[in-house]
Amino acid sequence: MFKRLTYGMVGGSKDSQIGIVHRKAINLHGKAELVCGSFSRNFKNTLATGKELKIDEKRLYKNYEEMAEEEAKRPDKIDFVSIVTPNSSHYEVAKKFLESGINVMCEKPLTITLKEAEELKQLARKNNLLFAVAYTFTGYSMLRYARELIKRGEIGEVRFINGRYLSEWMAKVPFAGKNSRHEWRSDPKVSGVSNCVADIGVHVESVVSFLTGLKIKSLNARMDKFVEPDRLDDNASILINYDNGAEGIYWTSQIAMGHENTLDIGIYGTKGSIEWSQEHANYLKISKVNHPFITLSRGSESVDDFIKTDYVTPGGHQEGYVEAFARVYDKFISAITKKKKGELLEQRDLDFPTVEDGVEGMRFIEKCVESTKRGASWVEF
Repeated sequence: MFKRLTYGMVGGSKDSQIGIVHRKAINLHGKAELVCGSFSRNFKNTLATGKELKIDEKRLYKNYEEMAEEEAKRPDKIDFVSIVTPNSSHYEVAKKFLESGINVMCEKPLTITLKEAEELKQLARKNNLLFAVAYTFTGYSMLRYARELIKRGEIGEVRFINGRYLSEWMAKVPFAGKNSRHEWRSDPKVSGVSNCVADIGVHVESVVSFLTGLKIKSLNARMDKFVEPDRLDDNASILINYDNGAEGIYWTSQIAMGHENTLDIGIYGTKGSIEWSQEHANYLKISKVNHPFITLSRGSESVDDFIKTDYVTPGGHQEGYVEAFARVYDKFISAITKKKKGELLEQRDLDFPTVEDGVEGMRFIEKCVESTKRGASWVEF
């Protein structure tokens, strides 16, 4: 058997939210082991986290620069790094590890500017390294099956797309300074040019792109600042024109009371439609002209076997966020493993969100900001 991979993590101390999720997702398939980290700017926190995770203290580092440089020297250097820090540090951290010859998985958004994202793409390509971006929802089984149905023409040519990602956390309390874990998200010095669109709007963009393969031609965005007018957006309404003539509308919000984490996608074509909701992730609603709609479950015999081979649990059980995230990591880790064996990667091996997807996410964010600044005018993508 081929030895399992090793990885390190930047960010994600024991008090972190998303870092813990990344580790659980990787552990689900057991194909990679966490062996080093710089989990916090506070080295005491890094040491405490490392101790809890049973990592050799010699591979706990004071900062990401030291980690990248020291790991690059080792004969058993890590196979990839997982970057789970706030937005503003993604570029510098990813750049350092790419320059050190180490594959990268990075939280979204990829960077805080399109220029930085493009630079990382070129650097990964130059150094022949794999680079994944944590667009988790593309890992859900039924979204992956929906993609196949759309590819086959089951709903005809796509005419209209409706996507929304709604949450309520910024509306619940007076926000600024009240929640140290999330307060940075609306701080432009840390989050970049956007909060809501960069945090959850990019998930809508990535899922739609994943499902349909359509490219945005132009968009019209209105980004709102209801909670903190002097900070970053907490709500956005975005009209989309696609390259095939289809149209769409995205609503993304962090002030939608009554919604904890609602991601709904509807793809409407000339012959039918497909609808999916993350809160009911096991099901697709499929409608076709002159036929009653059906709700297809993950356990259905109609779902292709090649989709089911990726199941962690049998189809009759509810698939969750960590399982979807684990599938993204599994595809990424499998590609690194194949490449490490000296085998040629095919396009099907890169079935995870790549740095190119991260670049398009940054383009989406910047175009939304540009449109908003121009009075919600249409801008070319």
